[in-house]
Amino acid sequence: MQFKKENILIVDDDIHILELLQRHLHSWNYHTYKAVSVKEAVQILRDTNIGLLITDLKMPEIDGTELIKFVSEHYPHMPKLVITGYPSVQDSLVAMKSGVVDYLTKPFTKEELKTAIDKSMDHGVGSSNNSVSSKNSHDKKADVIGAKDNSYGEIIGNSEKIIDVIQIIERVKDNKATIFIKGESGTGKELVARAIHYQGKFSRAPFISVNCGGIPENLLESELFGYTKGAFTGAEKERVGFFQAANGGTIFLDEIGNASKAVQTRLLRVLQEKEVVKVGAQKAEKIDVRIITATNSNLKEMISKDAFREDLYYRLTVVEISVPPLRERKQDIALLVDKFLFKYGVEYKDRFIKISPEASRILQRYDWPGNIRELENVIQRAVIMCDKEIGVAHLPDTLKYSIDFPKGELPPLKEIEKRYIRKVLNATGNNKTKAAEILGIDRKTIRQKLSE
Repeated sequence: MQFKKENILIVDDDIHILELLQRHLHSWNYHTYKAVSVKEAVQILRDTNIGLLITDLKMPEIDGTELIKFVSEHYPHMPKLVITGYPSVQDSLVAMKSGVVDYLTKPFTKEELKTAIDKSMDHGVGSSNNSVSSKNSHDKKADVIGAKDNSYGEIIGNSEKIIDVIQIIERVKDNKATIFIKGESGTGKELVARAIHYQGKFSRAPFISVNCGGIPENLLESELFGYTKGAFTGAEKERVGFFQAANGGTIFLDEIGNASKAVQTRLLRVLQEKEVVKVGAQKAEKIDVRIITATNSNLKEMISKDAFREDLYYRLTVVEISVPPLRERKQDIALLVDKFLFKYGVEYKDRFIKISPEASRILQRYDWPGNIRELENVIQRAVIMCDKEIGVAHLPDTLKYSIDFPKGELPPLKEIEKRYIRKVLNATGNNKTKAAEILGIDRKTIRQKLSE
């Protein structure tokens, strides 16, 4: 089933209402996200491009009015629709002042819901949170990245290099060309793979992610392609592999450089013949899968060492996407920090955590050899250690300014020993007995050392 591009978030603590709304919305070809609490809703909003919010007002812990206020400030162009079983004049006034387009009272008919949704969607046309001004220095991102949240799927950023990546994704997302993603560890290669799948027309099909470096070499082949009963010791029943599970969708093979020659040969057959053969089987099975691979290894260097098949390399790299390291897209650091502050603030503190200007400057200055993964780790730890605001004291020492002292001389061991003996003698007032005791030697030895 093909969904319209609008994603609708439904928030209600009543599971039955959520399921009813979801059925109605699916019948009109909308793509829905469900949340049973404001906390869960906020997490979805931060990670997903939502076109319409439908929320109840009366909910435990935090009510829907707080969610409406939050959305009004963080996503001012997002249309909002309220559905409640406990209507009140005060609540309706608060909702309308916060930009709610319509206000439905339970129970309501399917037709009333459709009318309210259409009205809300019409209100948001031309001013949704996915719109971008075309009169700025980043005009080329206008159709692919949101002006408000600076996100594309799970990819966060508005730097030129990340926009270049997004533009390639836009070109390849609706076909099944084989794609190779390269980049340093921690740059977000899997996020790029997920964006290719979930932003395109195959988003309803399976997405299977496989870390080839995390599966023992002797098991990778059977895990990828499946096996028949009795194919090897322990194969007590037939099992489908990751390729069969991804049929119709996308399989993402991370750290493909770790694949053995046997796996490489089988993978080449999949690419050439569009079929897989289970370990221990004779009959091939036809599959329709888009293959995305990634690595932080230099495959061309591996080819020169006969560690990777050259013919497979050219099959895998029909389209290449190079994910930039964080040090080359430093203007995105502030956006990523905001995302992680909110994510871990909600998770650990149940509130948004701030960061001081001094701490922000340190984060901008650092080169992040571990890339986004390292940045997320630093923010996660800092959120745990702080109260309301992350300061310089909450950042690891490796990020802070360090002095490169000049390297001193490297004297021989005998000279170091002489200096230390003199230091101990000075400390003991030239008391040789006490000095010998501290040095762990007898007085005769210390006299011998002094004479030398």
